[in-house]
Formats: sequence, structure tokens, C-alpha cells
Amino acid sequence: MSLDASDITAAYPGTNDVLVRQSLSVPAGELVGLAGPSGSGKSTMARVLALLLAPREGVVRIDGVDVSGVGFSVPPDVRRKVALLFQSPRSATDPRMTLRSIIEQPAVIARRAADVDELADSVGLTTDLLARKPYQVSDGQLQRACVARALAQQPKYLICDEATAMLDAATTAAIVRLIQRTADAAGMGVLMISHDVELLSAIGADTTFIGS
Repeated sequence: MSLDASDITAAYPGTNDVLVRQSLSVPAGELVGLAGPSGSGKSTMARVLALLLAPREGVVRIDGVDVSGVGFSVPPDVRRKVALLFQSPRSATDPRMTLRSIIEQPAVIARRAADVDELADSVGLTTDLLARKPYQVSDGQLQRACVARALAQQPKYLICDEATAMLDAATTAAIVRLIQRTADAAGMGVLMISHDVELLSAIGADTTFIGS
């Protein structure tokens, strides 16, 4: 079982190819790294794997099954297998929503219940923070809420696109430990994308390099 990108060539509308025939595999239950300089296509690969950007060439497979289409054109049960944790929690959340609403959003969309208090506790958020809005909490607290939101989706694969790049060293370490612990407990495959090779080495990620 794995999330695979095979011979991916991809670009954004009106641009030249950002990725050219790149392949990557994220086995279920394992932590994989992706590194490369700015502009090498790391975030583009993240969006292709998260089914948000259609490749010009190549195939995305989830557990051996080819996936065609992106976004809401993909069946919900397939789409929910992959969650994406963005670099900036502030640009990835609605400033009008409380942390509680942010966390439970995937469950609401899927029309099922979610224990928001338990999810918050699992990522180190106290319940008094759940009534606050993004501007009322720190970047680290908001990113923890984004991790909880990703977990509420109950994904099989989690893609972290420079998810700690805007955080201080102590918060980065806490978020990485949290992701590792959660992935181990859930048997979730994790792709950790970072320009910080030392970080990927420290967490024991089997790292692929692109654009070098």
C-alpha cells in the first residue's frame, strides 16, 4: 500500500514545466522526505499528490489504483485518503472561523461526527483555545489546529509541505514529534517536504532530492 507519483511532469497554467518526469513513493506507515532548493517543484509535487493539481504527464496512484481528475472531480472516499498540511497556517485557514470549527471542518463536509476536544488534546491544544479565532493564537497553536484538522479527515497519507518553515525551533520540534507519533499510531504514510536536509535526517526520513 502506498501513495505514488510516477513520471510526473507538471506546471501551473501559463508557466513552463516545474516538474519533469519525477517519481516518488510514500508507503503506508512510513515517513518519507522530499528535499530540494526553492523553485525545484517540491510544493508542485505536494499538490499533485494531494489531487489538487493535474499533472501534464504521469500517473498518481493510491494503493495501486490510478487516480484521474483533481479536486471535487475525485470521489470523496478517494480524495479523503490524502491530507495536505500547508506551510502557512494563516493562509490555510478562514480567519472568521474558530479553531473548533477549523478542526471539525473535514468531518462536517463528510457528514460525520468528530470529537474535536479529543483531537485538540492529541495535538497539545487546550480546550480554552478552541473558541478563539486564528488572530487570537500563535502560529504554532494554529498549525497544531491544522494538524488536528488533517487528522479529522482520517487520511491514510499526510503531506506536510514545509509545514514547520514558519515556526521557531522549539515549535518545529514539537510539531514534528506530534506528526511522527500520530503517524506511528495510525499507520499513516507521511511525506515531509523541507529544504532543511538536517531536519529530514534527524527524523530518519528516507529522502528524495529534486532539482539538484
